[in-house]
Amino acid sequence: MPEEKIRLGGMALPNGVLVHGPRAWACAIRRTDGSLEVAAERKRFRAADVELPFLRGPARLLESFAVLPAIKRRLPAAKLPYERPDVLAAALASAAAVKVLRDGSRLRPAAQELLSGILSLAPATIALRSSELAAYHGAEHIAIGTYEHGEPRAKEHERCGSHLVGPLLATSAVGNALAARVPARLRGPARLAAQVGALGATTEIFGWMTRHPDSRVARALALPGHELQHRLATENPSREQLEVAEAALQACLELERDDRA
Repeated sequence: MPEEKIRLGGMALPNGVLVHGPRAWACAIRRTDGSLEVAAERKRFRAADVELPFLRGPARLLESFAVLPAIKRRLPAAKLPYERPDVLAAALASAAAVKVLRDGSRLRPAAQELLSGILSLAPATIALRSSELAAYHGAEHIAIGTYEHGEPRAKEHERCGSHLVGPLLATSAVGNALAARVPARLRGPARLAAQVGALGATTEIFGWMTRHPDSRVARALALPGHELQHRLATENPSREQLEVAEAALQACLELERDDRA
């Protein structure tokens, strides 16, 4: 009887790959001296335990951020995408541009929020322009996809987070347009609630998209993310970069299988 596949996710780093499963994570990096370093742990907070619709999305985001301090503790040489000065500068610039747009634009609220969402993607776009990061992103997809499908896969993956871009832009625009209608004193909390709601709704929409990949609506929603992934976010990795991704994959699977045994 074939082994039941463990559902995995991941994140590319400028010098390595993070792979995480329902119960554990593993990260592998290539040090400047060329050596390979791997660390793995069981998760303290597990989003898989959260089953309520619309809370699963925020829980998964919290889980992804919760492992970052552990990675830096276990692998001090690991580089995180948002540690780059140009990415931080872009984040500040995009935040300022969004504020100007919301406070001074004559566009309709829905158009303002859609444009604000696009501007907010600037830091992630700049981070992905690093060729090393894009190549490790491709390595992550190849390693996980090959494991899941049992055959060699390409650098794009059908569950890449880039596919959230289309649904998230749409849900954020709607939520923030509604928040803009509340009294000014309540607008800040309303926008925060709108962002949490948009994330929850996006996760549910994305789950539907993965279950109905042939739907015309699902393909339309996935198109922006697919183009981002194909044209910018991934590159074909070198053999050494793929070795890093496979080391992270195997270390994560070992802990996941131990928990299942």
